[in-house]
Amino acid sequence: MDEPRDEKGRTEEEFLEYYKTRNYEKPSLTADIAVITKSNPRILLIRRGGHPFLGKRALPGGFANKNEAIEDTARRELEEETGIKADDMKLIGVYSAPGRDPRGWVASVAFLFITDKTIAKAGDDARDAAWFEIKKEDNRKVMLSSNKEAIEIRFKNGKAEPCPDLSFDHNQIIIDALKTAGLI
Repeated sequence: MDEPRDEKGRTEEEFLEYYKTRNYEKPSLTADIAVITKSNPRILLIRRGGHPFLGKRALPGGFANKNEAIEDTARRELEEETGIKADDMKLIGVYSAPGRDPRGWVASVAFLFITDKTIAKAGDDARDAAWFEIKKEDNRKVMLSSNKEAIEIRFKNGKAEPCPDLSFDHNQIIIDALKTAGLI
């Protein structure tokens, strides 16, 4: 049986020998996890312990390791940064806008984890972890508040406006997570 050949007459083996992945620029891949409690909805945010966005709030998350499924990255990063083990996560979306990360071309896959667990302990590169109450103020604003701080996220037609209190594009991921969870 003849092997299929492409328009240049190459078999798949010949094509793969020619193909060089280094000829194609690639983004780094990260996972971000929005953890929301079932009752009395709250969202878990960490405080970044390193650059970029040192000291700013963020969703737990981080870079995928080589040969690691992105779902496993999300679970690993969540446990490393907060001590929470995730089982059933739901995909929120993929975030890849140019400039979303000052370190370069970084795409993130965001997940939603709804849980009853409310104990989180900062670890790895998270300086602290805190639960923020979620309050929708109107059709254009969500307030996240803890005992010590408040974060306002404004949005219009599902698009989050810039939020200086949050890292990266986590304002948009949070709005999308709250929509996915049916909270806004």
